[in-house]
Amino acid sequence: MNELTQIPEIGAEMLLNYLYPELEERWTARHDGTFYRNYNRDILSLEPEEESVSLSRDGFLALLPQGLLSPEEELKKGDRQDKHKALEERIKVLSEAFLPIDTFRFRRQLKAEREVSELLDGKLEYILKTYFGFDLAAEQNPYVREFAVLLPCIRQRRGDFGLVRNLLSAVFHCEVQFSQRRYSGTDSTRSWLPVARYELLIPGLSAGEVQALYNDLQPLTAFLGEWFIPMEVRLEIVIRQHGSGPELKEGLTLDYNTEI
Repeated sequence: MNELTQIPEIGAEMLLNYLYPELEERWTARHDGTFYRNYNRDILSLEPEEESVSLSRDGFLALLPQGLLSPEEELKKGDRQDKHKALEERIKVLSEAFLPIDTFRFRRQLKAEREVSELLDGKLEYILKTYFGFDLAAEQNPYVREFAVLLPCIRQRRGDFGLVRNLLSAVFHCEVQFSQRRYSGTDSTRSWLPVARYELLIPGLSAGEVQALYNDLQPLTAFLGEWFIPMEVRLEIVIRQHGSGPELKEGLTLDYNTEI
């Protein structure tokens, strides 16, 4: 059984859609009453092989008017034990009679839960496409997809260089060094742009791995420069291999700023 079954508050619809989505229209649901809900989780018992589930919920039988199942004075006269057994048998027969109704309702709840979950799953993609013009489903670069989920809160995060450094470190699982410098296309100090430079310290990369990572970094750099970095700041993201002694291997590709 999945560890999700150990969460008492989880609803049966959410759990069964997660564990057994293929059984949505095949479950038989028995409602054993809300009395048990004070002491148990929503699902009292689960038999996937038999496609049966027992719930701590009131079924259709609990909606019947008081006194319909048994006259008010029934248990006060005569043999109480026999009458109690007869009442239990009556309830059992009626529970089986109403089982299709309870099952039908539960299956509809399963379907509604699945549809709501699908809508919520697609909410982020809808917001990104509608309000930011970014199609998350069509984006091929995995690193851009990682950062794109933060676009809804970009208004408060644009220009936060420390946040970008921490995110790069988390995404690439390496140390990232940040520095600020000046850039001028004319080699003149009279006209320059501020530069935000991030260096990914990744040891042990081969020449092919460096080239592949460099190719992936180009669309990421363009994306971050457009959304996360102020317009007047030039963004640079570079790979810097580092290490010492035995960590260095043959065929190591060195950048001009590599430290050994």
